[in-house]
Amino acid sequence: MIDSMIDSMIERLRQALNDSQAIIIGAGAGLSTSAGFVYDGERFSKYFSDFEAKYGFHDMYSGGFYPFDSSQEFWAYWSRYIFINRYNDPPKPVYDNLLRLVQGKNYFVITTNVDHCFQKAGFDKSRLFYTQGDYGLFQCSLPCHEKTYDNEAIIVKMIESQKDMRVPEELLPVCPVCGRPMVMNLRSDDKFVEDEGWHKAADNYVKFLEGNHNSKTLFLELGTGMNTPGIIKFPFWRMTREWPDALYCCVNLGEAKLPDSVGISKRSILINQDIGEVLQKLL
Repeated sequence: MIDSMIDSMIERLRQALNDSQAIIIGAGAGLSTSAGFVYDGERFSKYFSDFEAKYGFHDMYSGGFYPFDSSQEFWAYWSRYIFINRYNDPPKPVYDNLLRLVQGKNYFVITTNVDHCFQKAGFDKSRLFYTQGDYGLFQCSLPCHEKTYDNEAIIVKMIESQKDMRVPEELLPVCPVCGRPMVMNLRSDDKFVEDEGWHKAADNYVKFLEGNHNSKTLFLELGTGMNTPGIIKFPFWRMTREWPDALYCCVNLGEAKLPDSVGISKRSILINQDIGEVLQKLL
């Protein structure tokens, strides 16, 4: 019974993908998890067993908050973290399959993910808005200016030269303007740098919304939970309710839920299944 209901919902989504004049994808961490970017278990042990043995944390997320004794240890950990989660491709072709489904269509992507998987899969950069930053960018920790810097070269050097869970002191990133330590361009407080590229992407998103308000639109939410619902989930609910010909779909294993009070149940598709499996069935 449950399987038949899921299959029915997937068919509704297939029809919506075919019929929609505009597709707005909202992506959260669950999409990358489905693609194999998991932060614990075998993948964690493969890259961080030495840190686990020394510091006692058992997943990458916990390690990200560990108070390391020195910047050299901090960057030994984070250089590995960034390298495998930003510069390595995900183990499963979930993003590639998503692109196959929307290639040639009128789509836009807004995402809270910072792992760059959309661009690595070949999505059009002008149709992407990374709201929360990018593991691949550094910014001044103050910040003294509104600019970000690509970090691939220095991250690779850190990976190659670290020893005993420490990177050489001369590789510690510092701001080229004020000399303060650099940090990752990730939104965690009011020091997050919204650079020129961020603002351009934000403008592109607003223009896409304005240009498709009266179109037959599919709001496709993939792997977005309740950590930051004000960025994707709540706006998708509101726009589906307000736009004259909009449809909302949420695909998220165990978290595809919609309160009746939102008032869009008749124009919603909820699929409680692994995103990668759903995309594969759609193909």
